[in-house]
Amino acid sequence: MSIWWSLQLRREAASVPLARRLLLGTMETAGVDPDICYDLSVALSEACANAVEHGGDAADGDYRVTAFIDGDTCRIEVTDSGPGFRHSQSPDRSPAGRTPAPAPVLTPAQAPADAEDGRGLFLIEALTDHVRYRNRTGRRGAVVSFDKILKWREGAALPMAS
Repeated sequence: MSIWWSLQLRREAASVPLARRLLLGTMETAGVDPDICYDLSVALSEACANAVEHGGDAADGDYRVTAFIDGDTCRIEVTDSGPGFRHSQSPDRSPAGRTPAPAPVLTPAQAPADAEDGRGLFLIEALTDHVRYRNRTGRRGAVVSFDKILKWREGAALPMAS
């Protein structure tokens, strides 16, 4: 059995705890281990906070959160309509210096070590097993998706239903 849901949310601070509570309720009902629930809820909160802060020009825009629990994996995607991630060129490593550089790589902005802001994407990376940053194809916006391998409480409902 698998579970998925998707929310279209206003870019307002009040949307962040709403998304987090829905995720926590879904995972707790399915029987996901509380530590995994906590890690994913913090990662989701950070991704949503980034979408609210950086997800578009107008304060009245929307963003989307989609969560999939399939087997022993949870994938979460947060999509906004902001400027997206910037591109960085990998350095040219050819001996003659004449080979074209590899394709641009999407990277989150680097926050100074003493910054109070700008650490959300790095926190998402620390709390999850796989993170992908990409720009939306054919339109403005960024997509942050992350996966985490799930652990289950004893007697959990979802693994038994498979």
